[in-house]
Amino acid sequence: MVGYSGGTTENPTYKRIKDHTEALLVEFNPAVVSYKDLVQFWTQLHRPIHKYVSRQYRSAVWYVDNNNNNNKEQQQQKQIATTVVNDWKKKAGNENLSTSIERAISFYRAEEYHQDYLKKRMGLGKLNADMRREEKAKKSTV
Repeated sequence: MVGYSGGTTENPTYKRIKDHTEALLVEFNPAVVSYKDLVQFWTQLHRPIHKYVSRQYRSAVWYVDNNNNNNKEQQQQKQIATTVVNDWKKKAGNENLSTSIERAISFYRAEEYHQDYLKKRMGLGKLNADMRREEKAKKSTV
């Protein structure tokens, strides 16, 4: 689900995003896929080129604190995100890429016209199947 996170303004919208960043909320079952796998997958898709110009489009990875306290899972996710992002920056040859690692405090669902944007606007409905097929092909050649 797409939306807005990282800011203090309540109920932001695309036209009133204020101090939030456009974000993607991913709900996952850690018995099926790990947080580390998700962050690593994100680094394969994300292409920041330099420090962000506006807060709306900055590069960030959030880790979730379901209990709003400093628990073990939160610290593990923060460490995983930091390690994966730092490794990604080194591999990219640019350790100055600006990607923040932050505790997710709030997430606001974006307007319906933003949901499934690529599928609706660019005819990329088969993107998931194509990515799975590509990943399977990579694994079979290793």
